Amino acid sequence: MTVALAFDIYGTLIDPHGVVSELQRHVGDRAAEFSRIWREKQLEYTWRRGLMGKYRDFGVCTRQALEYADLLLQTGLDEDAYTALMQAYRVLPAYQDVPASLAKLKQAGHRLYPFSNGTPEMVDAVLKHAAIDEYFEGVISVDSLRTFKPSPEVYGQVIKIAAVEPESCWLVSSNAFDVIGAVAAGIKAAWLKRFDGVIFDPWEFEPTCVIQSLDELPQLVE
Repeated sequence: MTVALAFDIYGTLIDPHGVVSELQRHVGDRAAEFSRIWREKQLEYTWRRGLMGKYRDFGVCTRQALEYADLLLQTGLDEDAYTALMQAYRVLPAYQDVPASLAKLKQAGHRLYPFSNGTPEMVDAVLKHAAIDEYFEGVISVDSLRTFKPSPEVYGQVIKIAAVEPESCWLVSSNAFDVIGAVAAGIKAAWLKRFDGVIFDPWEFEPTCVIQSLDELPQLVE
């Protein structure tokens, strides 16, 4: 059976901490700490803006989170550093298991979509840099709805664009909040547990399945 697979981008296909090497040029041995804070605040800002109904796109959330990390750690970045780091966010690497897994799923006839908080332009840029854009149909972005995951609206948009029944639609994400949002909205969701020690939120919404690598996905959706 052909299914529609909507892949989260940042943290699932693309490593958001791939920016650490650029950060090292600016903040030295605080790069990993800086990257963690930047990513956590980036997500927090999307949730807060979604709840407030004060939408600004993912690029704005990313830049403001960058400024927050700089202020918190007192690293004194200048505008040139901000520009370089924002550019680095557009050329992040894919995780090692991604290309081959996507190729296998595409070859099996499944329909693959990138599904992201990022704007279509941001998503296009990072997928092309990682050389995985060829596997996907058009980008599904929250930007057209002017809200963020895990709003139920954004998961409904996946079903609408893919034009499939909910039981034939999957989200694949390493972000537990994203998986919970999808399951609560009525679609299947595979939680990609990329790192040991990461736990799933103890809510009433559980993932349809848990995988350690994208290599496991093809056999689960066939």
